[in-house]
Amino acid sequence: MKKLVVVFVLVFTGIVSYGQEGLKFGVQAGLPLSDFNDTVGVVVGADFGHMWALNETFDLGVMVGYIHGFPEKFDNQDLLEDFPSVQFLPLSASLRIWPSNSISFGAQVGQAIGINDGNDGGFYVRPQLGILMSAQTEINFSYTSISLEEANWSTITFGIMYTLQLKRPY
Repeated sequence: MKKLVVVFVLVFTGIVSYGQEGLKFGVQAGLPLSDFNDTVGVVVGADFGHMWALNETFDLGVMVGYIHGFPEKFDNQDLLEDFPSVQFLPLSASLRIWPSNSISFGAQVGQAIGINDGNDGGFYVRPQLGILMSAQTEINFSYTSISLEEANWSTITFGIMYTLQLKRPY
């Protein structure tokens, strides 16, 4: 399954490099929930991808990202527990729906590849709500879920996304 998702994203990345319009760059920060709440203190991430406007209401695209969970450190009567960082590389398809000119909602769905030791990754879902601040800048709120073998990675994040719209030479 992982190989199929990677091939899918690589093919779309090749198509993206030809089109060169609607490139998206974003960063986000947030807090972990549920299974990783006690071992991870804060989460940061970055996204890069491309979106195609199917019409005035729907956008479809591909995204690749990086998620880094910084470990918590607990001092338990002279014993300092140091948990490892948690890192993922999500590869996903993205759908955005624009009910108005300034608000969007949608989701990214795909596979998150685990980067740190002992992390195999899992199924990745990230629903989000976006608010357009200017023609190229958007703030967004999202929930991330990665289904791991014995746990579930869940976070809530706040981010900013910038769209670079290159003009075609013809």
